[in-house]
Amino acid sequence: MLSALNDLDTALFLALNGALPALDGVMWWVSKPLFWTPLYLAMLWAVGRQLGWGRPMALFAACVALCVTGTDVISARVLKPSVARLRPSHEPALVHDVHLVEERPGELYRGGRFSFVSSHAANHMGIAVLFGGLLGGAWAWGLLAWAVLIGFSRIHLGVHYPGDVLGGFLVGWGIGALALQIARHWIAPLSQTPDHG
Repeated sequence: MLSALNDLDTALFLALNGALPALDGVMWWVSKPLFWTPLYLAMLWAVGRQLGWGRPMALFAACVALCVTGTDVISARVLKPSVARLRPSHEPALVHDVHLVEERPGELYRGGRFSFVSSHAANHMGIAVLFGGLLGGAWAWGLLAWAVLIGFSRIHLGVHYPGDVLGGFLVGWGIGALALQIARHWIAPLSQTPDHG
């Protein structure tokens, strides 16, 4: 069963990885968290407008820290070393088949050694669920699409299988939903007071 799933995952990876080489530069930047700094600031501004900038925002910031720490620890420090699945970029059987992108002239980007789950997918889906759940509406759908785009970029760059990304999404969704519930529990009583900013 696991062998069949791995074969399917590999076949899907090979179909998606580098299917659109013209997007190499775009996918490289999509995969860089620093690239999204304006979006992060816009998200914080939107939440601050909704909650106020006093204690509710400080409590929400603690929930964001809890979410990102949780997704990162579970994905990078628990699952990756426990499962020890090689990234496609490090898999000897795929050495001639993986489309990789130059990190710098003459040097290909390969990422770390292990693959399952994708920390990028986990971290960004967690953030998307937390912020999108609080802001709702177009924010929720937009942030979900944003997380999916980042997940796809990891496949395009040759450093994750689709199953790694899906696993990361599930981890991120779970931790993000938990952080959202904590945020609502902490912040709801404060929102009933006339001055919370």
